[in-house]
This record gives sequence, C-alpha cells and structure tokens, in this order.
Amino acid sequence: MTIKYAILGLLSWKPLAGYDLKKIFSEQTIFYWSGNNNQIYKTLVQLLEEGLVTNQVQEQEHLPAKKVYSITDEGLSQLRGWLLSESEYPETRNPFLIKLTWADHLDSSELDTMLAQYEKTIELQLVMEKEKVRRGSSLPGRTPRELYIRDMINENIIMSCENELEWVRQIRRGVKQQGSHFEGGISMKCKAVESNGVKYVEGPYNTLLIKRESDAISLVSFCGEQDTNRLLLWAANLHDDFFDLKTGLAGAVLQKFVNYGIKVAAVIPPELVSQGRFREMALETNRGQHFRIFTEAGDAEAWLIEA
Repeated sequence: MTIKYAILGLLSWKPLAGYDLKKIFSEQTIFYWSGNNNQIYKTLVQLLEEGLVTNQVQEQEHLPAKKVYSITDEGLSQLRGWLLSESEYPETRNPFLIKLTWADHLDSSELDTMLAQYEKTIELQLVMEKEKVRRGSSLPGRTPRELYIRDMINENIIMSCENELEWVRQIRRGVKQQGSHFEGGISMKCKAVESNGVKYVEGPYNTLLIKRESDAISLVSFCGEQDTNRLLLWAANLHDDFFDLKTGLAGAVLQKFVNYGIKVAAVIPPELVSQGRFREMALETNRGQHFRIFTEAGDAEAWLIEA
C-alpha cells in the first residue's frame, strides 16, 4: 500500500490540511508513515498534479493561512478502484527477527537479556495501543458498520501485540528449559577417557566446541561433572578466531582454563601453529603447565596424563 491511498481515504472523510493529516498519521498505528512530513507533503503535491485533490487557502485569525485539501470525483474513483483491487499479504518488517537469526553468537545470559529487552518493548507498545483505544480514535465512525470495522482494526493491532508478547515469552521459556542443550550440547559431544588410570575429557575430532569465551566455561563444567581437570582438544574444536590473536578469543579462553585449574592439551597441525603471532603464543604456553600444543595425539595424551 502507498501513502497515496491513505491520504485519499482521509480526504474522503473530510477536507484536511497537511498538518491535520500529519496529526492523524502520528496517532494511528496503521499509518506507518507518521514520522515523515516530507513524504506527506510530496504526496499531496503529486495528488494535486494528478487532479485527485484540490486545495484552498484558508485564512486563520492570529495564525498563518493554511492549505486545506479536498478529494475530487476522480480521487474518489481511484480510491474505490484500489479498495476493490486484490489485497496482498502483509510484508514482514521486523528487525528483531534479523537480530534473532544470528543470536546463537550470544551466550545464554546475553540471549535472555536481548529477549527480555524486546519483551519489555512489546509490553510498552501493548499498553500504548490499549491507551489509544481508551482515548478514542481520530478516525471517522459515521455508520455502525464503519464503527465496527474501526473496532476490529484496533483488535487486530492489540492481538498482534499480544501474540508477539506470548511468542517472545515462549522463546525465553524454551531457551531456559533446554539451556544445557542449546549451550552447545557439550555433554553430547565430548567423552570421558581413561588412560593408565587417569581420566580426561576429549573433544570430538571434527566438531566446533569453542567459538566464544563462554564455551570454555561449559567445558570446565563438563570436566567437573566427569571429576577431572584434564582436557584434550583438537584443532576442529577451536573457532578460526582462536588462531587470530587480534580477536582476543584465545587469551580469554586460556585464562578461563587457568582460573579453574584445567590442564589442556591441544592437537593442532603445524600449519595452524605457525600462523603469525599465534606461533609466539604457542611457544610461550608450551613452557607452562596449563596449556600446551602438540602435533601428535600420542604426545598430547602422554603430557596430559602425567602427574
């Protein structure tokens, strides 16, 4: 739908000035052009040129003169033609859905915060829409049928808000109830291994486990559940950002392991170890007792299980 028919519809009710149109648009949720004065006035000029409206200058006491617009017979004809044309399915323009598409980059706490903020936004919008209904509409209600249609439009808007509110609450409940699964399913991916009487946790050979700092905490928790502080990781378990020291991921993850006393052996191909500054970090960490990098799995396990 274009703003053209919204304006023609209002002028079919009564003559209005540009300011009057702007005021009605700002008060009604269905008119989503309310913040664009320029678009309203540009459309009025276009309608005037097409002969769909006329205007008349009205003098006002103590105020500047104003142009009042009226619909013409041709304007009414075009409005009726548009009313009888096939209606399209409404477009979905919800920026939150785009944000939600990439929300897996957030940990559970961050995701819940994002959802809670959106929930609050919808709650406030619902209150505003109900208040608009309470105050009464600035749209016409000239006949019982027109009043009924107007009431049903209000109901549509309020139901949309209520449905959106219940939807986001359902997401919050679902994420919380299945949190351990959505956090990456560490318990489903990792396994406990025992070698020479020493237990350690091993990551899956070809599955990404660590793409953000909070994933290290999930691994620490799983190690605790398995009653071990030893962890064997493969290159595929680590996000590409881990090998790019500029992202800070490697430093943040390793600090978490150090803080919780986790001994970590990582089996990483030489070509990855030799990348830029990561090589320097590998040389440094291999002098310590918390995190070491190996190119052979046997060497990694031998260091990991030693006393």
